[in-house]
Amino acid sequence: MEKLIQASQYIKDKTNFMPKIGMILGSGLGDIADNLENSQSFEYKDIPNMPISTVEGHKGRFVVTENVIYMQGRFHYYEGYSMNEVTLPVRLMKLLGVEVLIITNAAGGINPNFKVGDLMLIRDHINMIGNNPLIGKNLDDLGERFPDMSNCYNSDLRHLVKEVAKECSIELQEGVYFANTGPSYETPAEVKMGRILGGDAVGMSTTPETIVANHCKMKVIGISCITNMATGMGHDTLNHDEVIETSKEVKPRFIKLINSIIEKL
Repeated sequence: MEKLIQASQYIKDKTNFMPKIGMILGSGLGDIADNLENSQSFEYKDIPNMPISTVEGHKGRFVVTENVIYMQGRFHYYEGYSMNEVTLPVRLMKLLGVEVLIITNAAGGINPNFKVGDLMLIRDHINMIGNNPLIGKNLDDLGERFPDMSNCYNSDLRHLVKEVAKECSIELQEGVYFANTGPSYETPAEVKMGRILGGDAVGMSTTPETIVANHCKMKVIGISCITNMATGMGHDTLNHDEVIETSKEVKPRFIKLINSIIEKL
């Protein structure tokens, strides 16, 4: 809590903005927060106790506006960070007053009805990372020891997102996010397992942030950009450049959807 308070106070001392919406921007989507009018930027390296993002496509800063705090670059368990470090920004946003967290990611499609470039509204997740960010001493000031996860991707907000997508004429899939540790992509057998267990898209993030956000009583919206079909679902080998390139192609639709969601919120 001391580290979180130090980090939040650093930002509070430098801005009068008190946004109620937080957004985590996934691989290739970070520049959505570039060139925003009336905004302030805070480099992670300047914020006390903040980790540094090491993945290409993650710029490593907060962009704060009157209504939204954007996280340009997240932290992953596979980078060698602890779960406390991976989820520190979520708890930080809670201390800054955020009530609704929009989490985005780049994911591989494992539902055969999906195609590259789809946007998927996350209905639920399966956490196969093998760790939970709430293990250890509970932060009683932020949430209870055993938080309920039955509505971890808020059903009312999912309904709102689907209505917004319809109004914007944006096709929106809905499904279950299957989280693995990474950084290696999944084997064909692992993808098959994910599909059998009920997953629709697979990735290496999101579940730790969602768990902590629910612990903090924040409402969560999750949206995956299907940047590739997972191993065994197509004939191509996988690489991170493909993820970034597809994210760029999808970005106009994604920006339109996100801005409309924020306007409704």
